[in-house]
Amino acid sequence: MKWEEITQLHPSRFVLVEAIKASSSNRIRQLEDIAVIQEYETPQEAWDGYKSLHKLHPTRELYVFHTSRKDVELVEEFFSGARQLI
Repeated sequence: MKWEEITQLHPSRFVLVEAIKASSSNRIRQLEDIAVIQEYETPQEAWDGYKSLHKLHPTRELYVFHTSRKDVELVEEFFSGARQLI
């Protein structure tokens, strides 16, 4: 599904999405095909949903967005260090 379709189907909502098809160019991640997993009213609910699903499936490319965004283009940042998972 395209982002424009998602914004029409889920207006003024937080959505937990999975990138089905994405590409990167010059450190910009473009999500070309997206699946909505769940919608939420508050950012806290959305992040809680993200964390629980990411814990079960850490290799899935998941994001939380508010549907008021015009697009879902992201700047890629690479992390090279130790992380402490809680």
